[in-house]
Amino acid sequence: MLENLPKNKKIILFDGVCNLCERSIVWVIKHDKNDKFRFVSLQSELGNALAKRIGIDANRLESIVLYEPGVAYFTKAAAVFEIFKTIGGIYTIVGLLSYFNNFSTTIYDWVAKNRYQWYGKKETCLLPTPEIQAKFL
Repeated sequence: MLENLPKNKKIILFDGVCNLCERSIVWVIKHDKNDKFRFVSLQSELGNALAKRIGIDANRLESIVLYEPGVAYFTKAAAVFEIFKTIGGIYTIVGLLSYFNNFSTTIYDWVAKNRYQWYGKKETCLLPTPEIQAKFL
C-alpha cells in the first residue's frame, strides 16, 4: 500500500470528518492548477499507515500533515505555509508568514482545538466527486 504512493506528488493528510478540513481540501483542489497534491484522510487505513510511517499518531493528531515522499513532512501551520508556497502565485505571500511560525502555530492550535465546535463534525469522511476522485489515495 505505501509502496504505491506517488513519488512526484505532495500528500496532504487531513481530518476526514472535520467540516473545516474538508472545506480547506476543496479549496486546495480548486487552486492546485499544477496538480501537485494528493489527499488522504487520517481516518483511512492508508492515512493511518502513512502517519505511522512518519512517526505520527493519527488518533491523537489535531493537525493537517503535508508529506513529501522521500523528502520531508510538515504539520500544523508549517504544513499550511508549505501548501500555499506550492500553490504559488499570489498565495506565495501567505507562505512568507512562516517567518512568524511560533505565533502562527499558536493560532493554528487554537483553531484546531475549536474546529468541531465552530465548524461541526461529520459522521463519515469526504466522498470525492468523480471529477476529483483521482486526487484521493
